[in-house]
Amino acid sequence: MSYATVNGATLHYDDHGPVTGPVVLLIHGHPFNRTLWAPQSRALAAAGYRVIVPDLRGYGASEVTPGKVYLSDFADDLIGLLDLLTVDQAVIGGVSMGGQIAMETHRRYAHRIRALVLSDTSALPETPEGKTWRNHLADRLLAEGMAGYADDVIDKMLATYNVTALPAVAAHVLGMMRATDPRGAAAALRGRAERPDYRDTLAAARCPVLVVVGADDVYTPVADAEAISRLAPHAVLSVIDGAGHLPGAEQPERFNRVLLDFLRTQAPDAA
Repeated sequence: MSYATVNGATLHYDDHGPVTGPVVLLIHGHPFNRTLWAPQSRALAAAGYRVIVPDLRGYGASEVTPGKVYLSDFADDLIGLLDLLTVDQAVIGGVSMGGQIAMETHRRYAHRIRALVLSDTSALPETPEGKTWRNHLADRLLAEGMAGYADDVIDKMLATYNVTALPAVAAHVLGMMRATDPRGAAAALRGRAERPDYRDTLAAARCPVLVVVGADDVYTPVADAEAISRLAPHAVLSVIDGAGHLPGAEQPERFNRVLLDFLRTQAPDAA
């Protein structure tokens, strides 16, 4: 693990694979950390890619910024990290909130992105009801900590059947959620409640876009992924059977095949 100071915060990250390889930057969702992407990091590095996987500000080992952290703040952090690593362009991928951060990074820095990978996410702006819910959840996490919330949502983060069928995966996901600093999670929730509409920028995207979704995702179902794939002019949609909201963790071999095939066939300039 390495660390760097970016925009006033210390961010921890992993940097796998050959330094001269094409760069893929992967963004975890809420409330996880960079280890969510371990199966993809190994597969991509073995295929010759350089894989940069940060802990977002407020998550994992990275420094916490209490209060409110916007998706634009996360995007600025990621580009700042790439600048420090002297990386001009990268494939940017994210899951759930990480997918929205990837879209925000594309909205602000499209010239830095070779391709987008959007897993189990939504391009829509937050609704008034959603804004209220996220702020109430932030209050709860600050008051109660992460453990109760983690127990409440594990069978939504993973497909219900995978909670028992994949005990090691469930334990890893629960461990990441419980270990997250409530201040970091709350700040991201409050910022995410203000997120913009990404549909126009996706419709104008010039880079290839891979849209991936677990077949049994209850948070961002297949219909959401289909909507994103219809928006982006150069989009490829893949539905991962046997998975919920985190197909990269639940079905890593299937997810990795889809990702590597996309990079080879749809984004050859990144390979």
